[in-house]
Amino acid sequence: MNEEQRTPPVLVGDERATLTSVLQGQRDTLMVKCAGLTPEQLRRKAVPPSGLSLLGLVRHLAEVERGWFRNVLGGEDVPIHFPRNAAGERTEFHVEDADPAESFGIWEDACARSRAIVEAAESLDVKGRHGDQEYSLHYVLAHVIEEYARHNGHADLLREAIDGVTGE
Repeated sequence: MNEEQRTPPVLVGDERATLTSVLQGQRDTLMVKCAGLTPEQLRRKAVPPSGLSLLGLVRHLAEVERGWFRNVLGGEDVPIHFPRNAAGERTEFHVEDADPAESFGIWEDACARSRAIVEAAESLDVKGRHGDQEYSLHYVLAHVIEEYARHNGHADLLREAIDGVTGE
């Protein structure tokens, strides 16, 4: 994927169309940041002392998609893809032996399932629950856009440190 293939935002449209297009644009941006890299480059923790890598971000955002859309909004009880290790640490960022194709497949599947949940929702007022807290689809879309935007900023720095590529 290159920058021209990103989903353009809906500039004039209803709120659902605007939010979903912006979210898809953020997903596409992550793909652009990862495009053309080797498995080793995707795993590289390129901005010391941070332990972040592009592949770790992909795996983390797969968990974000699964958690917010399937579990909170969809009411499912889908277990995490990358369970905590024996020390209780999150493992989606531990990518030393991670298979990029498998990780991207999990993320792409999570995104497709998220899109289906949003598409099937009657309105942005549809609610889901996590524990005692209720969340609207409207909030979840805004929150997940925020999550991607923050991590795409990290991806910008990682990509530039890996091979000097910069861009939108």
